[in-house]
Amino acid sequence: MSMASDHESYGNDRGSSALNEPQLEDNRGVYSTEDANLKRSLQGRHIQFIALGGSIGTGLFIGSGSPLADGGPGSLIVGFLTISILVITVVFALGELASVLPVTGAFSTYSTRFIDPSWGFAMGWVYWIGWITPLPLESIAAAMVIQYWDPHVKIPSGVWVAISLVIIAFINLFGVRGYGEFEFAASFIKVLGCIGFIICAIVINCGGSPSGQYMGAHTWHLAGGAFQNGFKGFCSVFTTAAFAFAGTELVGLAAAETADARRQLPRACKQVVFRVLLFYILSLFMVSLIVPYDDPRLQGGDYDTRTSPFVIAIKIGAIKVLPDIFNAIILISTLSVGNASVYASSRTLLALAMHDQAPKIFTYVDRNGRPLPAVLLALLLGPLGFLIYSSTEVEIFNWFVSLAGFNSIFAWISICWAHIRFRAAWKREGNTLRQLPWASPLGIIGSYVGFVFNLLVIIGTFYVSAFPIGEGEMTPKRRAHDFFLGMISLIFVIVLYLGHKFWTRSRFVRLEDFDIHSGRRDPVSEEVLEQERAEARQQSWWSKVMTFIF
Repeated sequence: MSMASDHESYGNDRGSSALNEPQLEDNRGVYSTEDANLKRSLQGRHIQFIALGGSIGTGLFIGSGSPLADGGPGSLIVGFLTISILVITVVFALGELASVLPVTGAFSTYSTRFIDPSWGFAMGWVYWIGWITPLPLESIAAAMVIQYWDPHVKIPSGVWVAISLVIIAFINLFGVRGYGEFEFAASFIKVLGCIGFIICAIVINCGGSPSGQYMGAHTWHLAGGAFQNGFKGFCSVFTTAAFAFAGTELVGLAAAETADARRQLPRACKQVVFRVLLFYILSLFMVSLIVPYDDPRLQGGDYDTRTSPFVIAIKIGAIKVLPDIFNAIILISTLSVGNASVYASSRTLLALAMHDQAPKIFTYVDRNGRPLPAVLLALLLGPLGFLIYSSTEVEIFNWFVSLAGFNSIFAWISICWAHIRFRAAWKREGNTLRQLPWASPLGIIGSYVGFVFNLLVIIGTFYVSAFPIGEGEMTPKRRAHDFFLGMISLIFVIVLYLGHKFWTRSRFVRLEDFDIHSGRRDPVSEEVLEQERAEARQQSWWSKVMTFIF
């Protein structure tokens, strides 16, 4: 019997309650796009570019300066490589889940459905917090980016904060299509910027810039070596790297609003590998060859583009105009991440409300597919960006980065965990991997690796938070501050999980209670899948290579 027939008979047995009665205990958060009245307005080109450049932003362009200064070039590259391996395993696992079940809320829904409702509650709210903070954070960053051209602050920074918030609000008036079109254009510019920087950095390193200085790998052989502050310096990279990669999983969140998600999601997930290796690792490697870890400009302030190692690298090459061009790219990236903040936080809050884990008012979606109450709440929190006038704006920025970065790690560990349990339930029903619309190339082993890597990152971050760099010179108050700064997300997870568990008495979902059918969009028969594979086998070798890559 085909998968389509299986699904049809399954749906007939259960009636319509699986999708229309969210109050039932056994539904585990099963909601499709139609249940939320969301529109499938995202096309293939939107998803491809969201995957390619959607999360490239201030975390990479500006935030990478701090770990370079604290850990040195070796720790920077190895730390980002560690997180990149983790991210690749996560995205492949998410791609498989989302191609089968492109449901509202994606991984927060998977956590509720395949792990534990209390864990799903905690993950949903932690992820919402992690994405609600980048909007004010990026508005602050946008104002600081503009100060690059206005060092004497002739125009108040608050003006630029307000303008950036208005632009982001305007984009979101057009719903998911507005988000998709803006991300398509912004990602295209960011991708070109990264490629241009890599070419420029190679020229600078080889002595072809106006400075005329050949550099080679001298920055890796400075006093103290490539790994500053030892293991602590290495662990200090994790939170910043996680913040830089945050948003990689948005392709899964966007699955519920994507036409032909079964075909588009796998393509987007495969592109993440090349984005990680090219735009993150290679560009940072070139930065590490040009900018010494002890450059005083790296310590100027976490959100100041004058501390961006990318801009510093171009300035070292004494190339005129290019710093201004790259600064403009950074400005576009701040708006892009702010736009993604509204999209991700609103869809997550919508899913939480549909699962009775947030006020019901946030389930409202208008005829154009916009979850207006959730979007408005996100925009109302944007004016926190005016904290730029606070005397502790750097401190506020650091708390925002900690929340946004470390929260992503918990989302990633949940995705790997949900994928492991989904595979177990899929096998338990007698299904084979060939019946999946798309199977992760790394398989379940990849999810185990991602799960373990996530745990190691959490342990490493806990270690460097408890025993920070320069702890001998810190007061007890300062050490306590740094510990809570690093562990604030973990504290949120524990409090939310235990609070929900105590209140609801929810139980860990058993394999025999799994429902791996409800919420599937247009299940495809095994015969159709086999026909598609046969057509793929008949392609030329060049077409096969391009299909594998894209």
